[in-house]
Amino acid sequence: MPAFGKDPPAFLVRLRDEFGDTVTWSLGPRRSLFLSPPQHIAELLAAREQTFDILEIGWAFRQITGRSVIAGRGTEWRRKRALVQPSVRLRQVRVHAATMVDCARLATERWQPHAQIDVRGEMALITQQVVLRTLFGNDLGEQTRALGDAMAVAEKAVADELRGISLFLPGWARTPSRRRLLGAVATIDAEVHRLIRARQAAEAGQDGRDDLLSRLLAARDAEGRPLSAKEVRDEAVTLWAAGHETTSTALTWAWYLLARAPQVRGRLDDELARVLDGRLPTIDDYERLTWTRQIVQETLRLYPHAWLIPAVAREGAALGGRAIRAGTTVWCSQWSAHRDPRWFRPGGVPPRALGRRRAGRHPGPCVVPVRGGRRGCLGARFAQVEAALVLATPAQRCHLDIQAGPMAPRVGLLLQPATPLRARVRRRE
Repeated sequence: MPAFGKDPPAFLVRLRDEFGDTVTWSLGPRRSLFLSPPQHIAELLAAREQTFDILEIGWAFRQITGRSVIAGRGTEWRRKRALVQPSVRLRQVRVHAATMVDCARLATERWQPHAQIDVRGEMALITQQVVLRTLFGNDLGEQTRALGDAMAVAEKAVADELRGISLFLPGWARTPSRRRLLGAVATIDAEVHRLIRARQAAEAGQDGRDDLLSRLLAARDAEGRPLSAKEVRDEAVTLWAAGHETTSTALTWAWYLLARAPQVRGRLDDELARVLDGRLPTIDDYERLTWTRQIVQETLRLYPHAWLIPAVAREGAALGGRAIRAGTTVWCSQWSAHRDPRWFRPGGVPPRALGRRRAGRHPGPCVVPVRGGRRGCLGARFAQVEAALVLATPAQRCHLDIQAGPMAPRVGLLLQPATPLRARVRRRE
């Protein structure tokens, strides 16, 4: 457990390299099995909800997400997924694409030539504005900073718990970190419930809003039942947490990787000039920005949103033809699979296109940036479009000169840069 807590990705890579593709081990009281082959990861993703259950990762995570679709099981999960999924379908992504670009434009216009910026902070500001405007219909004014600070406290508490002994503490144990988390969640809940009440009152007057919150409130299941206020809160906060921090982290790593690969950045400049010709990108440009999308995909391969997939075996579970004892926690790591030299050439710089897997090797899903299978990420399309458009908007106007050497990630719920990433803004001619 101490080795896992110190550096989980490195620990899992060592399990693979020293003991093989299928390794039994113990994490505290948990009987565990670590799997590396891509075909086993694909099999596990396909079998969830049938012979594997999602592992609830800690008390802190549940305080944020509640009983949202991400944590639901069985009939409850199927009902909530059917209610939430229409809110993030492609048509809704198209509706909100202009908001993504506008938030990136406003941020870029604030950057002064030759000024230094905190890359992660700026990307977080953009994606927070995107999620607040698309989820709640506005930027919440004075509450924006307070809510952003509260979410940062909550996410840190989840990351700390994942790496420490508190992962195994009972819910009634109140550590200082847990007390801070409860205060942050109270701030989030108060504002979200206020917005829900205000939106319910507005809907009675038929104000015609088309944000995600309005769609959650309007959703009805097969029996005509709406989501309760608590269920709407859980889904809204989960969409907020997942849609904000994951995309801003991916964009931060993308800028870091581009700074280390001038030839890749040069080809990005050429594509933006050819496709956009000086104008802002739109959703209709998304498919034409092929190099931009490959940069996003390669960033997600190297620094995936979900770097670890845990699941708990039920009776009758099996992977690769091998029976898995019920109650065993099965772990798969995108970090490990995506950096396995058997599936990808070691070294190099992005974008190593998805087709450049090692010839003759396993053709399965070597790139798993978000959760796949039946429980695949509902917001994956939204996040991919947002990342590409938000990257393209400042990239056509600025270079971010980053003087950073090799950087190991700081491991938490996400893989964040271990130190602040600062850049000097250089305007493109």
